[in-house]
Amino acid sequence: MPKVLLFGPPGSGKSTVGKALSKILGTTFSDTDALVEAQAGKKISAIFVEDGESAFRELEAEMVAKALRNETGVLALGGGAVMNPKTQSLIEASSALKIFLEVGIAQAAPRIGFNQDRPMLLVNPRQTWISLMQVRLPIYRRLADRTFSTDSKKAYEVAEEIAVALGEAREGVEQHD
Repeated sequence: MPKVLLFGPPGSGKSTVGKALSKILGTTFSDTDALVEAQAGKKISAIFVEDGESAFRELEAEMVAKALRNETGVLALGGGAVMNPKTQSLIEASSALKIFLEVGIAQAAPRIGFNQDRPMLLVNPRQTWISLMQVRLPIYRRLADRTFSTDSKKAYEVAEEIAVALGEAREGVEQHD
């Protein structure tokens, strides 16, 4: 099982923070979006276009379950992975420190550019992002042991904050904010 599980909306810095955190902890980093692309042999945007969102979500759930069983370092989940009830149960059962990376639309927009590699954000990207957050935010918050804002912070700063929290978790300090 992973030591740390990162989740949050597009633009929250899951991959960037995850890579920085894995370096601090001296462990591996995996990203379920990359695992999905490797398994499918194509980009997520191509999966959406060629196979549809439901095929993507099915493959995503499979890759998340596999990663939660096999990965031992830092694991970043795709933004929508938490919407699957089975995935939620697996996250809840994980002994990993579960981190919600929170970001506001003002910070997320320039980070992700609302480009074609993010198929959920192709049509009216700002409004779609806001709508996604209305649905996902309660789930992110419910699943998280800790929440860290990535607004106006560099990835390594957030990674250092999480590393401190991981040290506290190992010492048995209360993990909920």
